[in-house]
Amino acid sequence: MTEKALVIIPTYDERENVVAMSEAVLAQEPQANILFVDDNSPDGTGALLDKIAAGEPRVFVLHRPGKEGLGRAYIAGFKWALARDYELICEMDCDFSHDPAALPSLLQAARDGADLVLGSRYIGGIRVMNWPMNRLLLSTGAAQYVKLITGMPVNDPTGGFKCFRRAVLQAIDLDSITSNGYSFQIEMTHTAWMKGFTVKEVPIVFEDRRAGYSKMRANIAYEAVMMVLRLWGRCGFKRSPRRKETKA
Repeated sequence: MTEKALVIIPTYDERENVVAMSEAVLAQEPQANILFVDDNSPDGTGALLDKIAAGEPRVFVLHRPGKEGLGRAYIAGFKWALARDYELICEMDCDFSHDPAALPSLLQAARDGADLVLGSRYIGGIRVMNWPMNRLLLSTGAAQYVKLITGMPVNDPTGGFKCFRRAVLQAIDLDSITSNGYSFQIEMTHTAWMKGFTVKEVPIVFEDRRAGYSKMRANIAYEAVMMVLRLWGRCGFKRSPRRKETKA
């Protein structure tokens, strides 16, 4: 039997994207469900999502009272998934920077044995489209910084296109995850890796958003820098034994 999959998609002012995104995800994975986590979007995204869910039984909506950040939205989504019978729990952006066509590759890697699958922009080369050079250099520099400081052998630790096996999220104290932006992605992957779970990267093409506006702010980058230092101090490079190996 195919393991039940959920795709969590946070939204804040994504009215222009949610219809096309829900259709694209379900076209790629007809057996999957989608959970949109909306932070009370001022542009009416939440109301539109309710209309989508009313006509599509595979789509669910979790409304939150206000904008608290990407990390808090994902934590709420993870808890929602764990309260139900989902075995594979994915996260992706709503702006089409994460191509839904890559979703089957992430899910298949998890079904083949990986505990956490990362959609990587930087494995085997750089696969980023329509980014200015300064943002690309910031992102690739951050990836090298994380690898150097933590020792975690991941090429794209700040990426947000992922698939967790249920056991990984069950093993993590979600209430102890304090970060929100890029640092949330780093903290979740590092915590899973430190617990000995198998992390695998699969190549994806990343394209800058098609519609709407970016929520990236300078404080998000600063938070990521400080989080990496805290992770280094927290772990002391002591990992749990790896339960199994997964080929790249």
